[in-house]
Amino acid sequence: MDFKISLDRLCELLPDSQVEGSILSKDLEGIASLERARHGDISFLGNLKYKNLVQSSKASLILLPEDYIGSPKEGQIYLRIKDPSKGLASLCSYIEDQLSIAPEIAIHPTAFVHKSAKLAHGVSVGAFGFIGRNVQIDENVSVGTHCHVGDNCLIGSDCILYPGVKLLSRCQLGKNTILNAGVVIGSEGYGFDQVNGTHHKIPHLGIVVVEDNVEIGANTCIDRARFEETRIGSGTKIDNLVQIGHNVRIGKGCLIVAQVGISGSTQFEDGVVVGGQAGFAGHLKIGKGAKIAGQAGITKDVEAGAFLKGNPALPFHLSQRISILQKKLPELFNRFEGILGKE
Repeated sequence: MDFKISLDRLCELLPDSQVEGSILSKDLEGIASLERARHGDISFLGNLKYKNLVQSSKASLILLPEDYIGSPKEGQIYLRIKDPSKGLASLCSYIEDQLSIAPEIAIHPTAFVHKSAKLAHGVSVGAFGFIGRNVQIDENVSVGTHCHVGDNCLIGSDCILYPGVKLLSRCQLGKNTILNAGVVIGSEGYGFDQVNGTHHKIPHLGIVVVEDNVEIGANTCIDRARFEETRIGSGTKIDNLVQIGHNVRIGKGCLIVAQVGISGSTQFEDGVVVGGQAGFAGHLKIGKGAKIAGQAGITKDVEAGAFLKGNPALPFHLSQRISILQKKLPELFNRFEGILGKE
């Protein structure tokens, strides 16, 4: 990572931090874990699981919770802050701005833009990009290399489409939305009718609407609706390799972790959090603020605020108790065998 930042600039970025100790060099030029950090690096304690690594870390500066007990070595600084993880995020945002090169505001010679498309000021289209008929793209949008924007799509201002994104016909993106590499929006939904022993494809004529400030991870696929729309609410953040079926509606501010599968016509209310590899049957309603643990199997509606785990999913604490009891089953069977053997 080729960057440099002074202690003074770091303190400006984290104005509520408290400095303890001193360092030999003026500039810091790397970020690393406590275990791997070297002289000149910045590190942090975001998880108390790694607390015992602080004293042995060779980092020149360590972001620590305000209540951490201990003192820095010679030539080392402890920067105490309320939330080291958030502090590091602020630092990384600053570094990203310094390292990133803004795309050239231009249409690459190898890109195709249909004559009916309307591109506002500040739009860039990378090499081998495709912009179809009647597409409308608002200000300051970056369309990366090998992206496909199908006919009649609408893209709001300040969006970023990373390389290889496929936005199929008639889909809509709100403002400040990020689609990471390989995302497919508006793919055909999975639906078939069986007629005389064969599977007949059901046409999917709807669209996908992605609202403002949404982020979608690499290789995630969101199917267009059979009719009407599949919708992703504003502020929702979706991880890599997620499958969202046709006519699904995701509320505002939801968090969906990698490899989640959501079957058609299921509805998430606002603020739902879903762990990795959880699966949802179709036509369900997941209540506001519900939390679904990783690998859970959801086959019934979920009440607002519920916390579920397991397959089939159960209330979290009940599922935990059952897991503990399962570990005791071999001992229980041995005891029964012992009792039966004495009779």
